[in-house]
Amino acid sequence: MKRSLNRGESWMSIFKKVSTLAVLSLGLTTGASYAADAICYNCPPEWANWGGQLELIKKELGISIPMDNKNSGQSLSQLVAEENSPVADVVYYGVSFGIKAAEKGVVASYKPENWDKIPQGLKDPQGRWFAIHSGTIGFFVNKDALDGKPIPQSWNDLLKPEYNGMVAYLDPTSAFVGYAGAVAINQSFGGDMSNFTPAIDYFKKLAKNHPIVPKQTAYARVISGEIPILLDYDFNAYRAKYKDGANIQFVIPQEGSVVVPYVMSAVKNSPQPDNGHKVLDFVLSDKGQQVWAEAYLRPVIASAMTPDIEAKFLPASDYERAKTVDFAKMAEAQGDFSQRYLNEVR
Repeated sequence: MKRSLNRGESWMSIFKKVSTLAVLSLGLTTGASYAADAICYNCPPEWANWGGQLELIKKELGISIPMDNKNSGQSLSQLVAEENSPVADVVYYGVSFGIKAAEKGVVASYKPENWDKIPQGLKDPQGRWFAIHSGTIGFFVNKDALDGKPIPQSWNDLLKPEYNGMVAYLDPTSAFVGYAGAVAINQSFGGDMSNFTPAIDYFKKLAKNHPIVPKQTAYARVISGEIPILLDYDFNAYRAKYKDGANIQFVIPQEGSVVVPYVMSAVKNSPQPDNGHKVLDFVLSDKGQQVWAEAYLRPVIASAMTPDIEAKFLPASDYERAKTVDFAKMAEAQGDFSQRYLNEVR
């Protein structure tokens, strides 16, 4: 049935109503009176203090952005599915997904303010993705939930029968933190980006301990004690310890780990590109970078990290065990690893 326009109603107003329904259907957290001025995929309130960042963006820029609980893989899949009719304006994800998004042509070139302060290797030369902060993979441990068991100190410790049912990692075929954990394990046991057999063998052994494998951030489940040990980033563990007052310890495993950046992009042909660009400018501004530092992430602009915050991290000697990797090769290897994991582990 054709619909005629009511007096004063434009096609644009109808488009906005349809767009709102589309946003709601994607599971974005919106209230009845919450008009979105921009859409960010993968900006969950429990992760990396996105809740606080989006509140500050609303206060400073007057731009309302609904929370979004997708993970990196789901966000990229959504961008590809919506390529001919984009819904999002900006997207946040692990670096390998940013590289893949650029390859698939679903993100636009944009060089935000402070572009020149981003170190080389942490940004696409064309501006299709750029780092905003980084984290180190390790064990996010709720000491109260261990029931008296010792705090694990190594990847091999997690294989011990005493941790049966206590270990969790996010799905490495979908969530970037899960894949980053797989890379950390693989590197620690002698693998490289062309050989993920050490990681696959490790996950097979860990399967005997009945690990929990959620798809989205499991921060609240660790705080509650439902998950005693989560393979996760240092910033989530520090936030739980210093902000939420939980009895938490972060461990960088003795065999080694990895440091990886999270990046953002402007979505190609987005509905509200001007607002999207303002958001990207803000997260790299002094105020925006300070939000990340106060959430115990390492801001990409190092000057935002204060000595007081730095003092709450593990000693530098522990962080020496965490290395960077070739992020382009990490992105290239992701598909093959995911297929092997699905075929051999899940």
